[in-house]
Amino acid sequence: MAKLVIFGATGYAGGRIGAEARRRGHDVVGVARNVDGISGDFTARAGSLHDAPFVAEVAKGADVLVVATPAREDADGRKLLDAVPSLAKAAVAEGARLAFVGGAGSLHVAEGGPRLIDTPEFPDEYKPEAGNHADVLTALRELPSDVDWFYVSPAAEFGAWAAGERTGKFRLGGDVLLTDENGASKIGGDDYAIAFVDEIEQPKHSRQRFTVAY
Repeated sequence: MAKLVIFGATGYAGGRIGAEARRRGHDVVGVARNVDGISGDFTARAGSLHDAPFVAEVAKGADVLVVATPAREDADGRKLLDAVPSLAKAAVAEGARLAFVGGAGSLHVAEGGPRLIDTPEFPDEYKPEAGNHADVLTALRELPSDVDWFYVSPAAEFGAWAAGERTGKFRLGGDVLLTDENGASKIGGDDYAIAFVDEIEQPKHSRQRFTVAY
């Protein structure tokens, strides 16, 4: 049994990762600014990943620190990128892995091709958050080798508006966007969570980004 601390436990991805982890018998601490929205059999902790002393304290005894918070700026102008140093420090102190719910925008549309965020079709309104997610991935890749992390980019179509059904069937890839025979790139929330917790239980992507899609 592993102990997971999930930052952003009230969100779409964080909630499903927590539920999948609990389903498999793991211990889950759910962190959010407002814990009223935390459902499931989680230990709830109110706090922010931008509060370094809180991060260090809540990480005590953790095996995995899951970061499932939005990458857009918060009300105080802070980005997810700003929290990476304190998260990395806490992970090393506890001997824990850092596990990030990433974005699809930094995936390449083809081997050697442009990133999805750099294509003309990518919606302008999503570029700031997608760019912030990409910056987090770059920062993770630049961390010292003693920081064990993984970053999971979902398919292009991923969110509460396209939750889909739990199937347990999906494909894993690397830095290239996965699409089906019709050119669609989709993954449901539950299946994304399955792939995420699989990596926690059977690490195969140390200090790597991978992607999951149907």
